[in-house]
Amino acid sequence: MREQPPYRRFAEVLRSRIENEEWKPGERLPSRAQLAEEGGVTTDIVRRAQEWLITQGVLTGRVGSGTYVAEQRERVRVVHSPEREQAGQAPFYVDMAALGRRGTSESRTDGMVPATPDIAARLGIAEGDYCVRTSYEYLADGKPVQLLTSWEPYSITAGSLVILPETGPLAGAGVVRRMAEIGITVAEVEERPDAGHADADEAHLLGIQKGALVTRIRRTYFSDDGRAVETADIVVPSALCEIIYRFPVTR
Repeated sequence: MREQPPYRRFAEVLRSRIENEEWKPGERLPSRAQLAEEGGVTTDIVRRAQEWLITQGVLTGRVGSGTYVAEQRERVRVVHSPEREQAGQAPFYVDMAALGRRGTSESRTDGMVPATPDIAARLGIAEGDYCVRTSYEYLADGKPVQLLTSWEPYSITAGSLVILPETGPLAGAGVVRRMAEIGITVAEVEERPDAGHADADEAHLLGIQKGALVTRIRRTYFSDDGRAVETADIVVPSALCEIIYRFPVTR
């Protein structure tokens, strides 16, 4: 078995001391020089160990102040299941209601945004075709836990009451119900999860450290005739959300 690098071994030492409550949540750690002397390692090893623990959500860094034990937030359970897609509202609100949490969101919609090559391929449209793009920040009890950017072909909803996802009589109702309003039956949803690290903008919006572990989900809704009617990029921070997939077994 490959031996762990020195900074990872020292990171586990720090993690153990934190778990033993030598330093409590919100408390600042000693200086890197002091930790290096105590552990018999270099300050560079201490720095790399702290950076690793920051990406794991164990520590948090404050510019000009030092490194602190992160104050833990309760993880939100997000259950991906057929039921959440059939509830007549956006899946996030279904998840929060099931947990007894208050789910809210902040959003911004831009109409007639040209599709990038990647988005065009996912939606089966030509590059540069117009889309309605909506960016969401989802909150549980007022705290951010998830980001989502949605793209819908402008040609599908243009001139209808549901062209803007968060405006009109079906604001916040979710893709499935909104499409049903204009006679489109959503029959399938595809999700592709992948592991990643938060960039600076994502970290700022979610209140986590840059580089923290996240799950990126590429989601696409398809109508019963196989047409892609919406695609979205979802960012779920691992320290704040637990993702569960639950589906019935056909006998």
